[in-house]
Amino acid sequence: MAYTVGDLVAEFLAAAGVETAFGIVSVHNIPVLDGIGRRNAIRFVPARGEMGAGHMADGLARASGGLGVVISSTGPGAANTVPGLVEAGFAGSPVLHITGQTATCLLDRDSGAVHDLPGQGAMLAAVCKSVHRIRAPEEAFGALLAAAADALAAPRGPVTVEIPADLQRAEVRRPAALDRLALPSRSAPPAEAELDAAAELLASARRPMLWLGNGACEAGAGAGALLDLGFGAVSSWNGRGIVAEDDPRTLGALHGNGAPEVLEFYEGVDAMLVVGSRLRGHEMLDGALKLPERRVQVDLNPRASGRTYPSELFVCGDAGLVLEGLRQRLAGRLQVDPTFGDDIAAVRRRASESYRASLGPYASFPAQLRAAMPRDALWVRDATVAGATWAHRLMPVYGPRDSIHPVGAGIGPGLPLGIGAALHAGRSGRKTVMLAGDGGFAMNMTELWTVVQEQADLCIIVMNDGIYAAIGHIQDTFQEGRRFFGELRGPDLQGLAQLAGMPAWRVDRAEDFGAAVARAIAVPGPALVEVNMHAIGPAPAYGVYRRPAAAA
Repeated sequence: MAYTVGDLVAEFLAAAGVETAFGIVSVHNIPVLDGIGRRNAIRFVPARGEMGAGHMADGLARASGGLGVVISSTGPGAANTVPGLVEAGFAGSPVLHITGQTATCLLDRDSGAVHDLPGQGAMLAAVCKSVHRIRAPEEAFGALLAAAADALAAPRGPVTVEIPADLQRAEVRRPAALDRLALPSRSAPPAEAELDAAAELLASARRPMLWLGNGACEAGAGAGALLDLGFGAVSSWNGRGIVAEDDPRTLGALHGNGAPEVLEFYEGVDAMLVVGSRLRGHEMLDGALKLPERRVQVDLNPRASGRTYPSELFVCGDAGLVLEGLRQRLAGRLQVDPTFGDDIAAVRRRASESYRASLGPYASFPAQLRAAMPRDALWVRDATVAGATWAHRLMPVYGPRDSIHPVGAGIGPGLPLGIGAALHAGRSGRKTVMLAGDGGFAMNMTELWTVVQEQADLCIIVMNDGIYAAIGHIQDTFQEGRRFFGELRGPDLQGLAQLAGMPAWRVDRAEDFGAAVARAIAVPGPALVEVNMHAIGPAPAYGVYRRPAAAA
Protein backbone atom coordinates (compact mmCIF):
# COMPACT_ATOMS: atom_id res chain seq x y z
CA MET A 1 0.00 0.00 0.00
CA ALA A 2 1.32 3.46 -0.92
CA TYR A 3 2.67 5.71 1.86
CA THR A 4 0.90 9.08 1.63
CA VAL A 5 1.14 12.49 3.27
CA GLY A 6 -1.90 11.46 5.32
CA ASP A 7 0.09 8.49 6.62
CA LEU A 8 3.03 10.78 7.36
CA VAL A 9 0.84 13.10 9.46
CA ALA A 10 -0.53 10.16 11.44
CA GLU A 11 2.92 8.70 12.07
CA PHE A 12 4.42 12.09 12.91
CA LEU A 13 1.82 12.78 15.60
CA ALA A 14 2.45 9.44 17.28
CA ALA A 15 6.23 9.92 17.11
CA ALA A 16 5.82 13.39 18.67
CA GLY A 17 4.17 11.81 21.71
CA VAL A 18 0.57 12.71 20.86
CA GLU A 19 -1.83 10.22 22.44
CA THR A 20 -5.18 11.85 21.61
CA ALA A 21 -6.42 14.18 18.87
CA PHE A 22 -9.79 15.87 18.43
CA GLY A 23 -11.86 17.03 15.48
CA ILE A 24 -14.54 16.20 12.94
CA VAL A 25 -14.05 14.02 9.87
CA SER A 26 -14.75 15.95 6.69
CA VAL A 27 -14.12 15.99 2.97
CA HIS A 28 -10.86 17.90 3.36
CA ASN A 29 -9.23 15.76 6.05
CA ILE A 30 -10.30 12.19 5.21
CA PRO A 31 -6.79 11.02 4.15
CA VAL A 32 -5.23 12.22 7.41
CA LEU A 33 -7.93 10.63 9.55
CA ASP A 34 -7.76 7.46 7.45
CA GLY A 35 -4.06 7.27 8.29
CA ILE A 36 -4.80 7.75 11.99
CA GLY A 37 -7.56 5.16 11.92
CA ARG A 38 -5.57 2.50 10.06
CA ARG A 39 -2.48 2.90 12.23
CA ASN A 40 -4.50 2.97 15.47
CA ALA A 41 -1.54 4.49 17.36
CA ILE A 42 -3.38 7.51 18.74
CA ARG A 43 -6.95 8.04 19.89
CA PHE A 44 -9.14 10.27 17.75
CA VAL A 45 -12.11 11.87 19.51
CA PRO A 46 -14.95 12.97 17.19
CA ALA A 47 -16.31 16.16 18.74
CA ARG A 48 -19.74 17.60 17.94
CA GLY A 49 -18.29 20.90 16.77
CA GLU A 50 -14.87 22.22 15.81
CA MET A 51 -15.11 24.88 18.51
CA GLY A 52 -15.44 22.16 21.12
CA ALA A 53 -12.65 20.15 19.50
CA GLY A 54 -10.28 23.12 19.70
CA HIS A 55 -11.01 23.63 23.39
CA MET A 56 -10.60 19.89 24.04
CA ALA A 57 -7.15 19.95 22.45
CA ASP A 58 -6.30 22.96 24.62
CA GLY A 59 -7.56 21.23 27.79
CA LEU A 60 -5.47 18.14 27.06
CA ALA A 61 -2.37 20.26 26.34
CA ARG A 62 -2.71 22.08 29.65
CA ALA A 63 -3.28 18.89 31.63
CA SER A 64 -0.41 17.01 29.98
CA GLY A 65 2.14 19.72 29.23
CA GLY A 66 2.47 18.34 25.70
CA LEU A 67 0.93 19.04 22.31
CA GLY A 68 -2.82 19.25 21.96
CA VAL A 69 -4.02 18.41 18.44
CA VAL A 70 -7.19 19.49 16.64
CA ILE A 71 -7.95 18.37 13.08
CA SER A 72 -10.50 20.34 11.10
CA SER A 73 -11.84 20.72 7.62
CA THR A 74 -11.24 23.73 5.39
CA GLY A 75 -13.08 27.05 5.40
CA PRO A 76 -16.11 26.85 7.72
CA GLY A 77 -14.53 24.01 9.70
CA ALA A 78 -11.28 25.92 10.15
CA ALA A 79 -13.24 29.04 11.12
CA ASN A 80 -15.11 27.09 13.78
CA THR A 81 -11.79 26.21 15.48
CA VAL A 82 -10.88 29.88 15.93
CA PRO A 83 -12.44 30.29 19.43
CA GLY A 84 -10.39 27.33 20.67
CA LEU A 85 -7.22 28.70 19.08
CA VAL A 86 -7.85 32.14 20.57
CA GLU A 87 -8.17 30.71 24.08
CA ALA A 88 -5.07 28.55 23.58
CA GLY A 89 -3.21 31.74 22.68
CA PHE A 90 -4.42 33.49 25.81
CA ALA A 91 -3.35 30.53 27.94
CA GLY A 92 0.01 29.90 26.27
CA SER A 93 -1.17 26.41 25.36
CA PRO A 94 0.71 24.42 22.68
CA VAL A 95 -2.07 23.41 20.28
CA LEU A 96 -1.29 22.05 16.81
CA HIS A 97 -4.15 22.69 14.38
CA ILE A 98 -4.09 20.57 11.24
CA THR A 99 -6.55 21.65 8.58
CA GLY A 100 -7.20 21.00 4.93
CA GLN A 101 -6.97 23.38 2.03
CA THR A 102 -8.43 23.61 -1.44
CA ALA A 103 -6.70 21.42 -4.04
CA THR A 104 -3.41 22.96 -5.17
CA CYS A 105 -4.66 23.73 -8.70
CA LEU A 106 -7.38 25.97 -7.20
CA LEU A 107 -5.49 27.56 -4.29
CA ASP A 108 -6.11 31.30 -3.81
CA ARG A 109 -8.20 31.57 -6.99
CA ASP A 110 -11.56 32.19 -5.27
CA SER A 111 -13.16 29.75 -7.70
CA GLY A 112 -16.00 28.73 -5.41
CA ALA A 113 -14.70 25.22 -4.71
CA VAL A 114 -16.36 23.48 -1.76
CA HIS A 115 -15.31 25.02 1.58
CA ASP A 116 -12.83 27.28 -0.25
CA LEU A 117 -11.88 30.35 1.79
CA PRO A 118 -9.15 32.34 0.01
CA GLY A 119 -8.31 34.21 3.21
CA GLN A 120 -8.12 31.14 5.43
CA GLY A 121 -4.41 31.50 6.14
CA ALA A 122 -4.75 35.18 7.05
CA MET A 123 -7.71 34.40 9.32
CA LEU A 124 -5.73 31.73 11.16
CA ALA A 125 -2.57 33.84 11.26
CA ALA A 126 -4.52 36.44 13.23
CA VAL A 127 -5.03 33.97 16.10
CA CYS A 128 -2.00 31.65 15.80
CA LYS A 129 1.72 32.03 16.38
CA SER A 130 2.33 30.87 12.81
CA VAL A 131 0.63 29.22 9.84
CA HIS A 132 2.47 26.67 7.68
CA ARG A 133 1.11 25.71 4.25
CA ILE A 134 2.41 22.51 2.63
CA ARG A 135 2.85 23.11 -1.11
CA ALA A 136 4.48 19.82 -2.11
CA PRO A 137 4.53 16.32 -0.55
CA GLU A 138 8.25 16.60 0.18
CA GLU A 139 7.61 19.65 2.41
CA ALA A 140 5.24 17.83 4.75
CA PHE A 141 7.69 16.49 7.32
CA GLY A 142 9.62 19.73 7.64
CA ALA A 143 6.44 21.79 7.97
CA LEU A 144 5.04 19.51 10.67
CA LEU A 145 8.32 19.55 12.60
CA ALA A 146 8.57 23.35 12.40
CA ALA A 147 4.94 23.80 13.45
CA ALA A 148 5.16 21.47 16.45
CA ALA A 149 8.43 23.08 17.58
CA ASP A 150 6.92 26.55 17.27
CA ALA A 151 3.85 25.58 19.32
CA LEU A 152 6.10 24.31 22.12
CA ALA A 153 8.62 27.17 22.02
CA ALA A 154 8.28 30.16 24.34
CA PRO A 155 5.86 31.76 24.33
CA ARG A 156 3.82 28.62 23.75
CA GLY A 157 0.67 28.90 21.69
CA PRO A 158 -1.43 27.57 18.79
CA VAL A 159 0.04 26.87 15.36
CA THR A 160 -1.73 25.80 12.16
CA VAL A 161 -0.62 23.52 9.31
CA GLU A 162 -2.64 23.71 6.07
CA ILE A 163 -2.51 20.64 3.83
CA PRO A 164 -4.34 20.80 0.49
CA ALA A 165 -6.69 17.88 0.00
CA ASP A 166 -4.88 16.49 -3.06
CA LEU A 167 -1.53 16.55 -1.25
CA GLN A 168 -2.94 14.54 1.66
CA ARG A 169 -3.44 11.68 -0.83
CA ALA A 170 -0.11 12.18 -2.58
CA GLU A 171 2.60 9.55 -2.20
CA VAL A 172 5.74 10.56 -0.32
CA ARG A 173 8.92 8.88 0.82
CA ARG A 174 8.74 7.99 4.49
CA PRO A 175 11.23 10.20 6.42
CA ALA A 176 13.82 8.11 8.24
CA ALA A 177 13.88 10.80 10.95
CA LEU A 178 10.52 9.50 12.18
CA ASP A 179 12.41 6.61 13.79
CA ARG A 180 14.35 8.98 16.05
CA LEU A 181 12.08 12.02 16.23
CA ALA A 182 12.95 14.51 18.96
CA LEU A 183 11.27 17.89 19.03
CA PRO A 184 13.66 20.81 19.62
CA SER A 185 14.49 21.73 23.22
CA ARG A 186 12.20 24.27 24.86
CA SER A 187 14.63 25.47 27.55
CA ALA A 188 17.34 28.10 27.46
CA PRO A 189 19.97 28.74 30.16
CA PRO A 190 20.11 32.25 31.64
CA ALA A 191 23.22 34.37 31.42
CA GLU A 192 25.44 34.00 34.49
CA ALA A 193 25.83 37.77 34.77
CA GLU A 194 22.05 38.21 34.88
CA LEU A 195 21.78 35.62 37.65
CA ASP A 196 24.55 37.35 39.59
CA ALA A 197 22.79 40.73 39.34
CA ALA A 198 19.42 39.29 40.36
CA ALA A 199 20.97 37.52 43.35
CA GLU A 200 22.65 40.75 44.47
CA LEU A 201 19.33 42.60 44.38
CA LEU A 202 17.45 39.85 46.23
CA ALA A 203 20.14 39.07 48.82
CA SER A 204 19.35 42.17 50.86
CA ALA A 205 15.60 41.47 51.00
CA ARG A 206 14.06 40.80 54.39
CA ARG A 207 10.56 40.00 53.14
CA PRO A 208 10.91 38.56 49.58
CA MET A 209 8.05 37.11 47.55
CA LEU A 210 7.79 34.85 44.51
CA TRP A 211 5.02 35.58 41.99
CA LEU A 212 4.53 32.38 39.98
CA GLY A 213 2.87 32.28 36.57
CA ASN A 214 2.17 29.58 34.01
CA GLY A 215 5.70 29.88 32.65
CA ALA A 216 6.95 28.45 35.96
CA CYS A 217 4.71 25.39 35.68
CA GLU A 218 7.67 23.00 35.45
CA ALA A 219 9.78 24.83 38.04
CA GLY A 220 8.07 23.65 41.21
CA ALA A 221 11.28 22.23 42.68
CA GLY A 222 13.09 25.55 42.22
CA ALA A 223 10.20 27.48 43.71
CA GLY A 224 10.16 25.16 46.72
CA ALA A 225 13.89 25.63 47.20
CA LEU A 226 13.48 29.42 47.41
CA LEU A 227 10.61 28.99 49.85
CA ASP A 228 12.98 26.93 51.98
CA LEU A 229 15.34 29.93 51.99
CA GLY A 230 12.58 32.16 53.36
CA PHE A 231 10.63 33.45 50.35
CA GLY A 232 6.84 33.63 50.38
CA ALA A 233 4.82 32.83 47.27
CA VAL A 234 1.71 33.92 45.42
CA SER A 235 0.43 32.83 42.00
CA SER A 236 -1.39 34.14 39.00
CA TRP A 237 -4.64 32.36 38.18
CA ASN A 238 -2.83 30.52 35.39
CA GLY A 239 0.07 29.53 37.64
CA ARG A 240 -1.80 27.83 40.45
CA GLY A 241 -0.55 24.69 42.16
CA ILE A 242 3.14 25.17 41.34
CA VAL A 243 3.39 25.41 45.10
CA ALA A 244 0.67 23.24 46.66
CA GLU A 245 -1.94 25.57 48.06
CA ASP A 246 -2.06 23.94 51.47
CA ASP A 247 1.54 25.10 52.00
CA PRO A 248 1.37 27.90 54.62
CA ARG A 249 4.12 29.81 52.79
CA THR A 250 1.90 30.65 49.81
CA LEU A 251 -1.06 32.97 49.37
CA GLY A 252 -2.21 30.80 46.48
CA ALA A 253 -4.52 32.70 44.14
CA LEU A 254 -5.26 35.43 46.69
CA HIS A 255 -2.90 37.75 44.87
CA GLY A 256 -4.67 41.04 45.51
CA ASN A 257 -7.49 41.19 42.97
CA GLY A 258 -10.38 40.56 45.32
CA ALA A 259 -8.20 40.56 48.45
CA PRO A 260 -7.38 44.07 49.73
CA GLU A 261 -5.77 42.50 52.80
CA VAL A 262 -3.10 41.16 50.48
CA LEU A 263 -2.54 44.57 48.89
CA GLU A 264 -1.92 45.98 52.35
CA PHE A 265 0.49 43.10 53.03
CA TYR A 266 2.46 43.90 49.85
CA GLU A 267 3.35 47.30 51.31
CA GLY A 268 5.73 45.47 53.65
CA VAL A 269 7.24 43.21 50.96
CA ASP A 270 10.62 44.58 49.94
CA ALA A 271 11.33 42.47 46.82
CA MET A 272 9.24 40.42 44.38
CA LEU A 273 10.60 37.83 41.95
CA VAL A 274 8.07 37.42 39.10
CA VAL A 275 8.60 34.10 37.31
CA GLY A 276 6.86 33.14 34.08
CA SER A 277 3.93 35.53 34.43
CA ARG A 278 2.68 38.27 32.13
CA LEU A 279 1.00 40.02 35.07
CA ARG A 280 -2.10 40.06 32.90
CA GLY A 281 -4.32 43.13 32.94
CA HIS A 282 -7.44 41.07 33.68
CA GLU A 283 -5.92 39.90 36.96
CA MET A 284 -4.04 43.10 37.77
CA LEU A 285 -7.04 45.47 37.53
CA ASP A 286 -5.53 46.72 34.25
CA GLY A 287 -2.35 47.78 36.00
CA ALA A 288 -4.00 49.35 39.05
CA LEU A 289 -3.04 46.48 41.36
CA LYS A 290 -0.01 47.80 43.23
CA LEU A 291 2.98 45.49 43.59
CA PRO A 292 6.20 45.98 45.58
CA GLU A 293 8.49 48.49 43.89
CA ARG A 294 11.60 46.26 43.74
CA ARG A 295 10.91 43.58 41.12
CA VAL A 296 12.96 41.04 39.19
CA GLN A 297 11.19 39.44 36.23
CA VAL A 298 12.10 36.02 34.83
CA ASP A 299 10.78 34.77 31.49
CA LEU A 300 11.87 32.57 28.61
CA ASN A 301 10.34 35.09 26.20
CA PRO A 302 12.45 38.29 25.97
CA ARG A 303 9.41 40.26 24.78
CA ALA A 304 7.90 39.85 28.25
CA SER A 305 10.32 42.43 29.63
CA GLY A 306 8.38 45.51 30.72
CA ARG A 307 5.28 44.55 28.73
CA THR A 308 2.93 45.19 31.65
CA TYR A 309 4.85 46.15 34.80
CA PRO A 310 8.43 47.49 34.70
CA SER A 311 11.13 45.69 36.69
CA GLU A 312 14.56 46.63 37.96
CA LEU A 313 16.04 43.53 36.35
CA PHE A 314 14.92 41.09 33.66
CA VAL A 315 16.43 37.60 33.47
CA CYS A 316 15.80 35.73 30.21
CA GLY A 317 15.88 31.97 30.59
CA ASP A 318 14.14 28.76 31.58
CA ALA A 319 12.31 29.25 34.90
CA GLY A 320 13.68 26.10 36.50
CA LEU A 321 17.28 26.92 35.58
CA VAL A 322 16.92 30.51 36.82
CA LEU A 323 15.44 29.46 40.16
CA GLU A 324 18.15 26.85 40.69
CA GLY A 325 20.83 29.42 39.83
CA LEU A 326 19.35 31.86 42.33
CA ARG A 327 19.13 29.17 44.99
CA GLN A 328 22.82 28.47 44.66
CA ARG A 329 23.68 32.18 44.87
CA LEU A 330 21.34 33.02 47.75
CA ALA A 331 21.91 30.02 50.02
CA GLY A 332 23.33 31.28 53.31
CA ARG A 333 23.01 34.93 52.32
CA LEU A 334 19.35 35.76 52.99
CA GLN A 335 18.47 37.21 56.39
CA VAL A 336 14.68 36.94 56.21
CA ASP A 337 12.52 38.65 58.83
CA PRO A 338 11.66 35.85 61.31
CA THR A 339 8.03 37.04 61.46
CA PHE A 340 7.56 36.92 57.68
CA GLY A 341 6.29 33.33 57.48
CA ASP A 342 3.73 33.88 60.24
CA ASP A 343 2.59 37.10 58.56
CA ILE A 344 1.98 35.28 55.26
CA ALA A 345 -0.15 32.63 56.98
CA ALA A 346 -2.07 35.29 58.91
CA VAL A 347 -2.88 37.47 55.92
CA ARG A 348 -3.97 34.46 53.91
CA ARG A 349 -6.30 33.43 56.72
CA ARG A 350 -7.70 36.96 57.06
CA ALA A 351 -8.16 37.43 53.31
CA SER A 352 -9.82 34.03 52.94
CA GLU A 353 -12.24 34.64 55.78
CA SER A 354 -13.09 38.10 54.51
CA TYR A 355 -13.62 36.85 50.97
CA ARG A 356 -15.72 33.92 52.16
CA ALA A 357 -17.96 36.33 54.05
CA SER A 358 -18.83 38.03 50.74
CA LEU A 359 -20.22 34.83 49.18
CA GLY A 360 -23.61 34.74 50.90
CA PRO A 361 -25.27 31.31 50.67
CA TYR A 362 -22.29 29.95 48.71
CA ALA A 363 -19.75 30.57 51.50
CA SER A 364 -19.46 26.86 52.29
CA PHE A 365 -19.13 25.70 48.67
CA PRO A 366 -15.30 25.77 48.40
CA ALA A 367 -14.82 23.67 51.53
CA GLN A 368 -17.60 21.25 50.60
CA LEU A 369 -16.22 20.76 47.10
CA ARG A 370 -12.60 20.37 48.19
CA ALA A 371 -13.65 17.72 50.74
CA ALA A 372 -15.53 15.81 48.03
CA MET A 373 -12.68 15.89 45.47
CA PRO A 374 -9.65 13.59 45.45
CA ARG A 375 -6.46 15.50 46.18
CA ASP A 376 -5.09 14.87 42.68
CA ALA A 377 -8.31 15.77 40.82
CA LEU A 378 -8.12 18.32 38.01
CA TRP A 379 -10.18 21.47 38.64
CA VAL A 380 -11.61 23.01 35.44
CA ARG A 381 -13.81 26.12 35.33
CA ASP A 382 -15.74 28.06 32.76
CA ALA A 383 -15.92 31.86 32.94
CA THR A 384 -18.84 32.30 35.32
CA VAL A 385 -19.47 34.22 38.53
CA ALA A 386 -18.74 31.14 40.63
CA GLY A 387 -15.57 30.59 38.61
CA ALA A 388 -14.45 34.19 39.06
CA THR A 389 -15.15 34.27 42.80
CA TRP A 390 -14.81 31.29 45.12
CA ALA A 391 -13.67 28.81 42.46
CA HIS A 392 -10.60 30.90 41.62
CA ARG A 393 -9.69 32.21 45.01
CA LEU A 394 -10.80 29.79 47.70
CA MET A 395 -10.68 26.33 46.09
CA PRO A 396 -7.12 25.08 46.75
CA VAL A 397 -5.27 23.06 44.12
CA TYR A 398 -2.18 21.02 44.76
CA GLY A 399 -0.44 20.36 41.45
CA PRO A 400 0.93 22.61 38.68
CA ARG A 401 -1.41 21.25 35.98
CA ASP A 402 -4.46 20.72 38.20
CA SER A 403 -6.15 24.09 37.52
CA ILE A 404 -7.59 24.98 34.11
CA HIS A 405 -9.82 27.95 33.24
CA PRO A 406 -10.53 30.30 30.31
CA VAL A 407 -7.63 32.74 30.61
CA GLY A 408 -9.30 34.97 28.01
CA ALA A 409 -12.40 35.13 30.25
CA GLY A 410 -14.74 34.04 27.44
CA ILE A 411 -17.72 31.89 28.40
CA GLY A 412 -18.33 28.48 26.87
CA PRO A 413 -14.98 26.62 26.91
CA GLY A 414 -15.54 24.92 30.28
CA LEU A 415 -17.13 21.65 29.17
CA PRO A 416 -14.77 20.90 26.25
CA LEU A 417 -11.73 22.00 28.27
CA GLY A 418 -12.90 19.53 30.90
CA ILE A 419 -13.30 16.75 28.34
CA GLY A 420 -9.79 17.23 26.98
CA ALA A 421 -8.30 17.38 30.48
CA ALA A 422 -10.29 14.33 31.61
CA LEU A 423 -9.17 12.19 28.68
CA HIS A 424 -5.56 12.80 29.67
CA ALA A 425 -6.08 12.54 33.45
CA GLY A 426 -8.12 9.38 33.11
CA ARG A 427 -5.13 7.54 31.68
CA SER A 428 -3.61 7.60 35.16
CA GLY A 429 -6.87 7.07 37.04
CA ARG A 430 -7.37 10.71 38.02
CA LYS A 431 -10.74 12.43 38.17
CA THR A 432 -11.62 15.77 36.57
CA VAL A 433 -14.24 18.16 37.97
CA MET A 434 -15.63 20.96 35.79
CA LEU A 435 -17.70 23.98 36.88
CA ALA A 436 -19.80 26.11 34.52
CA GLY A 437 -22.72 28.50 34.59
CA ASP A 438 -25.83 27.64 32.63
CA GLY A 439 -25.09 30.36 30.04
CA GLY A 440 -21.59 29.14 29.21
CA PHE A 441 -22.68 25.50 29.43
CA ALA A 442 -25.33 26.10 26.75
CA MET A 443 -22.70 27.18 24.22
CA ASN A 444 -21.16 23.70 23.98
CA MET A 445 -23.79 21.45 25.57
CA THR A 446 -23.85 19.18 22.51
CA GLU A 447 -20.42 17.98 23.66
CA LEU A 448 -22.29 16.04 26.38
CA TRP A 449 -22.62 13.35 23.73
CA THR A 450 -18.87 13.44 23.18
CA VAL A 451 -18.15 12.95 26.89
CA VAL A 452 -20.61 10.04 27.03
CA GLN A 453 -19.32 8.40 23.85
CA GLU A 454 -15.73 8.64 25.09
CA GLN A 455 -16.67 7.83 28.72
CA ALA A 456 -14.45 10.61 30.02
CA ASP A 457 -14.12 10.49 33.80
CA LEU A 458 -15.66 13.93 34.29
CA CYS A 459 -17.90 15.39 37.00
CA ILE A 460 -19.84 18.31 35.48
CA ILE A 461 -21.20 20.98 37.85
CA VAL A 462 -23.62 23.56 36.40
CA MET A 463 -24.59 26.64 38.41
CA ASN A 464 -28.09 27.25 37.06
CA ASP A 465 -29.75 30.65 37.60
CA GLY A 466 -31.20 31.33 34.14
CA ILE A 467 -29.24 34.56 33.59
CA TYR A 468 -25.84 35.88 32.64
CA ALA A 469 -25.16 36.82 36.25
CA ALA A 470 -21.81 38.55 35.71
CA ILE A 471 -23.32 40.78 33.02
CA GLY A 472 -26.25 41.53 35.30
CA HIS A 473 -23.91 42.68 38.06
CA ILE A 474 -22.04 44.93 35.63
CA GLN A 475 -25.34 46.37 34.39
CA ASP A 476 -26.36 47.00 38.00
CA THR A 477 -23.16 48.98 38.58
CA PHE A 478 -22.87 50.95 35.36
CA GLN A 479 -26.37 50.99 33.82
CA GLU A 480 -28.41 51.84 36.91
CA GLY A 481 -29.72 48.30 37.18
CA ARG A 482 -31.13 48.07 33.64
CA ARG A 483 -30.63 44.37 32.87
CA PHE A 484 -31.32 44.05 29.16
CA PHE A 485 -30.98 40.76 27.23
CA GLY A 486 -29.40 38.65 29.95
CA GLU A 487 -32.23 36.22 30.74
CA LEU A 488 -31.83 32.71 29.37
CA ARG A 489 -34.28 29.93 28.77
CA GLY A 490 -32.39 26.67 28.98
CA PRO A 491 -33.20 22.97 28.93
CA ASP A 492 -34.19 20.85 31.91
CA LEU A 493 -30.66 19.79 32.85
CA GLN A 494 -31.83 16.63 34.60
CA GLY A 495 -33.72 15.59 31.48
CA LEU A 496 -30.79 16.58 29.27
CA ALA A 497 -28.43 14.38 31.28
CA GLN A 498 -30.89 11.49 31.06
CA LEU A 499 -31.17 12.00 27.31
CA ALA A 500 -27.38 11.94 26.98
CA GLY A 501 -27.20 8.81 29.13
CA MET A 502 -25.43 10.02 32.25
CA PRO A 503 -26.53 10.13 35.91
CA ALA A 504 -27.44 13.52 37.38
CA TRP A 505 -28.29 15.15 40.69
CA ARG A 506 -29.89 18.49 41.50
CA VAL A 507 -28.90 20.50 44.58
CA ASP A 508 -31.67 22.62 46.12
CA ARG A 509 -29.98 23.36 49.46
CA ALA A 510 -26.48 24.75 49.95
CA GLU A 511 -25.60 22.20 52.61
CA ASP A 512 -26.25 19.32 50.17
CA PHE A 513 -23.71 20.47 47.57
CA GLY A 514 -20.68 18.47 48.69
CA ALA A 515 -22.61 15.22 49.12
CA ALA A 516 -24.07 15.49 45.62
CA VAL A 517 -20.64 16.12 44.11
CA ALA A 518 -19.18 13.18 46.05
CA ARG A 519 -21.86 10.89 44.60
CA ALA A 520 -21.13 12.15 41.08
CA ILE A 521 -17.37 11.71 41.52
CA ALA A 522 -17.91 8.14 42.67
CA VAL A 523 -19.51 7.29 39.31
CA PRO A 524 -17.10 5.85 36.71
CA GLY A 525 -17.31 8.07 33.64
CA PRO A 526 -19.36 11.25 33.32
CA ALA A 527 -21.98 12.58 35.73
CA LEU A 528 -23.74 15.93 36.18
CA VAL A 529 -24.61 18.01 39.25
CA GLU A 530 -27.03 20.90 38.80
CA VAL A 531 -27.02 23.64 41.46
CA ASN A 532 -30.49 25.19 41.58
CA MET A 533 -29.57 28.80 42.33
CA HIS A 534 -33.23 29.85 42.24
CA ALA A 535 -33.69 27.80 45.41
CA ILE A 536 -30.34 28.59 47.08
CA GLY A 537 -29.95 32.28 46.31
CA PRO A 538 -28.38 34.77 43.88
CA ALA A 539 -24.74 34.60 42.89
CA PRO A 540 -22.27 36.61 44.98
CA ALA A 541 -21.48 40.04 43.63
CA TYR A 542 -19.18 40.11 40.62
CA GLY A 543 -16.35 42.55 41.29
CA VAL A 544 -16.10 41.99 45.03
CA TYR A 545 -12.65 43.56 44.86
CA ARG A 546 -14.58 46.77 45.59
CA ARG A 547 -15.33 45.59 49.13
CA PRO A 548 -13.40 47.22 52.00
CA ALA A 549 -10.55 45.37 53.69
CA ALA A 550 -11.50 43.42 56.78
CA ALA A 551 -10.17 44.59 60.12
CA ALA A 552 -6.98 42.88 61.21
